Amino acid sequence: MNQSPFANIPPVVKNLLIINIICFIPFIVFSDQVYNGLVIRNFGMFYLNSPYFKPWQIVSYMFLHGGWGHIFFNMFALFSFGPIVEYAMGSKKFFNFYFICGIGAIIMQLLVQAYEVHAITGAFTISDPKVDASYLAFGAQQGQKLYDIYHAPIVGASGAIFGLLIAFGMLYPNMELMIMFIPVPIKAKYLIPVYVVVELFLGVEQFSGDSVAHFAHLGGALIGFILVKYWRLQQPNNFY
Repeated sequence: MNQSPFANIPPVVKNLLIINIICFIPFIVFSDQVYNGLVIRNFGMFYLNSPYFKPWQIVSYMFLHGGWGHIFFNMFALFSFGPIVEYAMGSKKFFNFYFICGIGAIIMQLLVQAYEVHAITGAFTISDPKVDASYLAFGAQQGQKLYDIYHAPIVGASGAIFGLLIAFGMLYPNMELMIMFIPVPIKAKYLIPVYVVVELFLGVEQFSGDSVAHFAHLGGALIGFILVKYWRLQQPNNFY
């Protein structure tokens, strides 16, 4: 009898995979307009005084994804690195770790957005974000920036996944990883810091057309680092 591919996956990772896949079904079933209007607008994360903000979005945003590539790479990382980290931490601690990293990630992104809003307007909010004219008052380029902050949702498990990658790199720094297009294995302690530096560069530069919430990724990575240090987690002695 063939064994299920989920048979050896620990419970938290298994359930996270299942929930993310279930939450992706509306993307498959509905048109983009319906999906964005009904699902993303209610459960994706929006700036705190956006007309679309809801309190539960700080958690629900982690289970939505904007396309096949987005969910594939996040779930592939969760499937690849999650089990070994969950076994190392224990399921209860791993559950807390995942959600703390995800929430910390979005808080970091919101803080960066608050800084950007303040830099443009001199305040952390605009008085009437429902009215398009509120954005035009700050000029075309700055107005568009404000409009994007208030109307563009943030979705995806990437912040929690970055925390997971950091934990993996700290717990198993000498484990060698194979990366696409690179023919030689690279130790986690070298690869993962490079990945974080690239995210920092992309977040600071803010290239035109880049809609990725890089500071959310960095926030998840930072929280993951702090938690591993604070909890004094170490590589299990029985790991081979």
